[in-house]
Amino acid sequence: MKIILSTLNAKFIHSSLALHSLAAYASKEYKSIVIKEYSINNELLNILSDIYREQPNVIGLACYIWNIEMTLKLAAALKEVLPLAVIILGGPEVSYDPAKVLENNPAVDYIIMGEGEETLAALLKVLTQKTAVEKIPGLAYRKENNIIVSGGPQVVRNLDKLPFPYADGITDLKDKIIYYETSRGCPFSCKYCLSSTTHGVRYFSLERVIQELDFFIRHQVRQVKFVDRTFNVRREHYLAIFDHLAQQACDTNFHFEITADILDAKALELLSKVPRGRFQFEIGIQSTHPQALAACGRHNNWETIEKNVTRLRMFDNIHLHLDLIVGLPFEGLKEFRKSFNAVCKLRPDMLQIGFLKLLKGSDMRRTAGEHEYIALAVPPYEVLGNKYLGYEEIRQLKILENVFEYYYNSGKFKHSLEFVVNQLNGDAYEFFNDYTNYWEANGLYMAAHSTKALFEYINQFLQQYKKVDYTICQELLKFDIILCERGNIRPGFLGWEIQNYTSERDAFWRNAAIIEKYLPGYVFGNWREVNKNFHIEVFSVDIIGCLKQKADKQLTPVLFSFNCKYPQYQTIAADDFLLRKET
Repeated sequence: MKIILSTLNAKFIHSSLALHSLAAYASKEYKSIVIKEYSINNELLNILSDIYREQPNVIGLACYIWNIEMTLKLAAALKEVLPLAVIILGGPEVSYDPAKVLENNPAVDYIIMGEGEETLAALLKVLTQKTAVEKIPGLAYRKENNIIVSGGPQVVRNLDKLPFPYADGITDLKDKIIYYETSRGCPFSCKYCLSSTTHGVRYFSLERVIQELDFFIRHQVRQVKFVDRTFNVRREHYLAIFDHLAQQACDTNFHFEITADILDAKALELLSKVPRGRFQFEIGIQSTHPQALAACGRHNNWETIEKNVTRLRMFDNIHLHLDLIVGLPFEGLKEFRKSFNAVCKLRPDMLQIGFLKLLKGSDMRRTAGEHEYIALAVPPYEVLGNKYLGYEEIRQLKILENVFEYYYNSGKFKHSLEFVVNQLNGDAYEFFNDYTNYWEANGLYMAAHSTKALFEYINQFLQQYKKVDYTICQELLKFDIILCERGNIRPGFLGWEIQNYTSERDAFWRNAAIIEKYLPGYVFGNWREVNKNFHIEVFSVDIIGCLKQKADKQLTPVLFSFNCKYPQYQTIAADDFLLRKET
């Protein structure tokens, strides 16, 4: 019996931990299991052709909100060309209404509900031996003219009985993110999340986890993304893993979802010494509005979150990704603005503005009427409005999110945005809302944009934005585009002065005392070497003084600046330069 387990990932770079875990468990008995991963960007007919070529007897398809519609079309097409093949669906999109899915999709033979390793293995045994399926919990199927749902979504109680999902190697995943778990379940009961449908947290043994992480390090995996819902719940578990990974000599990056307000002094001390780039944290804030959090079954200690995230930021060695959710109960525009500004003030590397989804099986979906939710009836079930936020406001925030992705989360406008927000007394929402209005008025929200175009749009906006000093903004935009493009893009609308200072530039490279001050041991060789390794620029304001006032430890400029054209801004001598080598 040949078995194919497949799914349609959201992007090519993604991989499916579920498929590998299912296959590893079932392959103890069935050696002919093939994993086929595609993305939703692949053509349906090409996927159909590739699976047909394998001539499988059993096809298992993992279903999520991003792929369910395409997966159901694929299942129907597979049944047409492989009528004798058994088609099994699993995953969160079919686990909570299996009878309805079977009723509407005659091509589907079975649905596995919840964690599927044990259920799939039991079903494959039944299909091989051609015995009855009645005693398999977590399975929905047809019997004569009836649909039978046996139990509900299942969980695996003893996780250590599951084999390592990647025991057969990761060659096929070389260019993809490797997903990994050290636990299942979540200690919290957030009503918008499917983790609230199960209670408690189950763990893989620590000894096993350490061995498996060493496997990834030996194979020089680029990134391991932990899917544990809240990684840092059990102190002895997560501290041991953090400590082990921090001591390794490797280039692998490890991504964790954590809760910031339960980090203690020992954890912070350990994290302060982690090699730069080794960890990245995703921290779900969701809201700072107490009533909204309470309605979701969630509690945040904002004072502790603020303190701990600020400390992590000061360590300057861990990428910080914070999350907010639009559309929570009791959170109107005023409350969201407060949440947005509070989180922006923490200066995360990324801030994801998500929009509430009424997921199948979630408490929020069941109680949607209490808050007068309207939402998409089809995946991704995104909220369109409620009694606190109308569609007009959510639409505006959707465009703001698009602008925010381009400008803040890209990291390309770091210094100019920081200056603008400071000019507005820290009201980041005010700026992004104003710029969103400009963005929409000029029809920019429906198109893709190049880096040069993004700089041009914001430069034009800031020229007429009376709330900030445009002269300084323009210079900071120049500074940002140099950093993100290494001098390869120099749009004329920003104004460039270096061509007027060639004699000063030449004098710099031939002044041994100045060179020794900034580049100890450097000896000028030829202009090709200089042009390759260094970027030279002139600013019309004291850009260096401005940046020093911000005390930005992450600043690694690929330039030197000097200021002799505008002596009124000059706080350093005309021949005193800042120079750093490109890294």
